[in-house]
Amino acid sequence: MSGVRVLVGTRKGAFILTSDGRRTHWQVDGPHFGGWEVYHVAGSPADPERLYASQSTSWFGQLIQRSDDGGRTWHQVDHDFTYEGGAGEHLWYDGTRKPWEFTRIWHLEPSAADPDTVYAGAQDAALYRSTDGGRSWRELTGLRKHTSGPGWQPGAGGLCLHTIILDPRNAARIFTAISAAGAFRSDDHGQSWQPINRGLHSDGIPDPDAEVGHCVHRIAQHPSRPEVLFMQKHWDVMRSDDAGESWREISGNLPSDFGFPIAVHPHEPETIYVVPIHSDSEHYPPEGKLRVYRSRCGGGEWEPLTTGLPQRDCYVNILRDAMAVDSLDGAGVYFGTTGGQVYVSPDSGEHWTPIVRDLPPVYSVEVQTLP
Repeated sequence: MSGVRVLVGTRKGAFILTSDGRRTHWQVDGPHFGGWEVYHVAGSPADPERLYASQSTSWFGQLIQRSDDGGRTWHQVDHDFTYEGGAGEHLWYDGTRKPWEFTRIWHLEPSAADPDTVYAGAQDAALYRSTDGGRSWRELTGLRKHTSGPGWQPGAGGLCLHTIILDPRNAARIFTAISAAGAFRSDDHGQSWQPINRGLHSDGIPDPDAEVGHCVHRIAQHPSRPEVLFMQKHWDVMRSDDAGESWREISGNLPSDFGFPIAVHPHEPETIYVVPIHSDSEHYPPEGKLRVYRSRCGGGEWEPLTTGLPQRDCYVNILRDAMAVDSLDGAGVYFGTTGGQVYVSPDSGEHWTPIVRDLPPVYSVEVQTLP
């Protein structure tokens, strides 16, 4: 029977949760890198034993760890990230200008074809690629040096590049999202970029046709339809049917259209999941009820999924990288909370159970389907 490996990054280390295809009994391994912030742990689709982890502290800085045996052992591969071609400046919160500054790696995206190729999204707003298993990294400078770059301004979490999508049908196409600059697409392997924010509307941006400046929280894509994108924005859930050329709102009957993660069912490209929270200043579920919302029609009409989730006095948050799906029959859906719980639904969201309850605050959740 196939199994799953759930990779969890937290404020105080990484954890690896494993189960068979029934997803009812779990083995918990960790913490790895205990005491370190682990922003993201990602597995290679090309080699299930190859894992990468983004490990950070204010004292030692940013490190990248790699495992070649499914997380049993790890070794540091590189920590030398530099901005290429001169620093330059971007906007700051108060309208002044600030030099670009490397802070941390928010997201890792391994290639589906080569376990040694992996992309990394940084703060401030840089995209890196390694082709030697993480030992060396090169910035794809075309993104940060886009003509709109000097006008990018950080969101509340910083000017973080948090989403990287590698088009499964077109190796030259890459999507990224940056808070609070917006979404961008490259059609030439990351050399040049164009903003893809037409149709997004954001408070505080007086120009409704503004090219950049939108706070995108997360983008998701189903591999069978790479031209269709779903977005959770800072207010509004959005959809594009033309690879980001235009967007339309699909928030529909959600109790709040503010949230961070968004995920697509592995077998049903019109089924999507979000976790609404109350507002941009109150990061907890509406009415203190933890509810995952599912749309089976690509947005607009949403149903709450609550069985097994706390429906009173729940004030956790679910961060942008903390939701994932597996590819087994029955489709497992997973998410982690800032309260340290990791939940699983082995039946596409109908029923939920906690895998663990008392981890440190969860930053990221990824899942691998194992043979």
